[in-house]
Amino acid sequence: MNEGKGSMASKVSSKLKDYQQLMKFTLSFTVVFSSVVCYLLVPGIEFDIQSVLLLFVGGLLVTGAANAINQIAEKDTDAMMKRTASRPLPSGRMTVDEASTFAVVAAVFGIFIIGLWFNWTAAGISGFSLFLYGFIYTPLKKVHSIAVLVGAIPGALPCLIGWAAGDPELGIGGWILFSLQFFWQFPHFWAIAWVAHEDYSKAGFRLLPSRGGPTKYAAVQAILYSVLLTPIGFLPFVFGMTGIVSVVIVALANLAMLWQAIQLFNNMDVASARKVMFGSYIYLPVVLLALLADKMN
Repeated sequence: MNEGKGSMASKVSSKLKDYQQLMKFTLSFTVVFSSVVCYLLVPGIEFDIQSVLLLFVGGLLVTGAANAINQIAEKDTDAMMKRTASRPLPSGRMTVDEASTFAVVAAVFGIFIIGLWFNWTAAGISGFSLFLYGFIYTPLKKVHSIAVLVGAIPGALPCLIGWAAGDPELGIGGWILFSLQFFWQFPHFWAIAWVAHEDYSKAGFRLLPSRGGPTKYAAVQAILYSVLLTPIGFLPFVFGMTGIVSVVIVALANLAMLWQAIQLFNNMDVASARKVMFGSYIYLPVVLLALLADKMN
């Protein structure tokens, strides 16, 4: 009897892990984190645990659905790459029908949670973001490197979704935060594409800005977009969203990101690209939390 219970618990645990992988839980969590912080940055919005949890759950479901659609479309190419071959679909632990059912149910519930608790502007942007990521960006990855530009839109829309949840009129603050996350994605994603270039090439993905792969041109692009982040970092202060302390923190974060991009240009190696990648992972939560802490003070 105990062995049967243990076996059942093991199966349930394994299935839960598969769903976590299908929705890319860590990535989804990061995406929803930015949405929640941007919601709390809206003037007049105070911290309310119920609203925060509902925005988090709704956002997690929509983002998880988008990631599931991405993995359904890329099942065969995921099987070609070392880092993705163990995912539930290419490994055969989950069927396409099961993943599709999850995607539909998660998307519907997520959009309705956001629409009913907050407003339908935020819900509509959520649905648009899912469509753009799952059905435009995903197939475009094999066609042209412009996919990174297209993908940066749904990648930045969580900021606008969060802002819209508190301000359905979509004031200037939402667009500033959208711009910040939009331009951040280019050095971030190109660093990932640099590190995983060999795997991506096997799968037929064209994600670096140069046909030649990791080149000086790609490094220059990372520098360029890091430079563009600098003036955007001052805009929350200019428009009265936050105070001077966050300006200093954001400026230092921007300089650190720019420095890492310059080092990539100088060294032209995977180690430097990996530093840009991990540096960009740290950049976003530091900047968003600095803005939020400054607003709350």
